[in-house]
Amino acid sequence: MPTMQPVQTWDDTVAAYAQNYANQRIGDCNLVHSGGKYGENIAWGSADLSGTDAVKMWVDEKANYDYNSNSCVGGQCCHYTQVVWRSSVRLGCAKVRCNNGGTFIGCNYDPPGNYNNERPY
Repeated sequence: MPTMQPVQTWDDTVAAYAQNYANQRIGDCNLVHSGGKYGENIAWGSADLSGTDAVKMWVDEKANYDYNSNSCVGGQCCHYTQVVWRSSVRLGCAKVRCNNGGTFIGCNYDPPGNYNNERPY
């Protein structure tokens, strides 16, 4: 299994997209994907969820990813594979507190990942 990963860098354009979409979720905090041109992970928390905690939730899915079969086993793993997708080198994230007191966090990845029959790394 390869260990070298390209470096992800913060991208202001991708971050602006993430912020614009997060702002649209302030009214309901619903976990609905934007359907845009970027890869995307979203998270919701009933309290003040931190960006670090959201990313940890996504990365913790690594336990469900089987590299040999390139599939999820025992649970979801697509958030993890997007975080580590080898060609997703530009990243932007945003966080909003919703009107209901919850927190919505979204991270977008450019170019997107999670293509069928391709390994993340």
